[in-house]
Amino acid sequence: MRFLLVEDNIQLSRAVVDRLALDGHVVDHAADLATAQAFIDVTTYDLILLDIMLPDGDGRDFLIAHRGNKDKTPVIVLTARSQISDRVSLLDLGADDYITKPFDFSELEARCRAVLRRQGGAANNVLTFAGVGFDSLAGSLRFDGQEVVLRNREHRLLEIFFANPGQIFSKSHLMDRLFSFSEDVSENAIEVYIGRLRKKLEGASARIETVRGLGYRLVEAQ
Repeated sequence: MRFLLVEDNIQLSRAVVDRLALDGHVVDHAADLATAQAFIDVTTYDLILLDIMLPDGDGRDFLIAHRGNKDKTPVIVLTARSQISDRVSLLDLGADDYITKPFDFSELEARCRAVLRRQGGAANNVLTFAGVGFDSLAGSLRFDGQEVVLRNREHRLLEIFFANPGQIFSKSHLMDRLFSFSEDVSENAIEVYIGRLRKKLEGASARIETVRGLGYRLVEAQ
């Protein structure tokens, strides 16, 4: 998943980015609203983590504009305000959830998972296709009575395919989902990860198919 973190506290931002990266997420960090908008103008995000008090404005105004533009990207607000009325107002403005500072990183991760599940209409962390179970929380595959553990980027790449079986994804789209603006990588990296996933799916009823000139898709093995 690709996240946008809008937070001006550099120490906190580094900690959040590092923690989410351990789960294989791609996180772009914006220290102000102008940078956040510039990022949103050139790519899409699966989730936005939004601070309220920022150097160039109020995160609530950003949230109002975000929803006013019919953007359905889920937003979790990071707030130091603990009054119930403050939290209720954030939800009324369009936030999907909030977390009060200081927070435990495990709670932040759990809230991210819960919001993403709701966004995808899923009740749990396991997606199934062609008899293969993909556990997005554990980062593992299950088929034919065996469990296959995935590395972080393998995990996030397969998450894209299992959420949209049969859909073709171009290399450029997958690059956008797997790597942040600060990472200098080529599209060959996608070929490497696809190769690794194919090996881990050997013997399964699902496979990643190359659609020449277009990209890749998850299909049922014939």
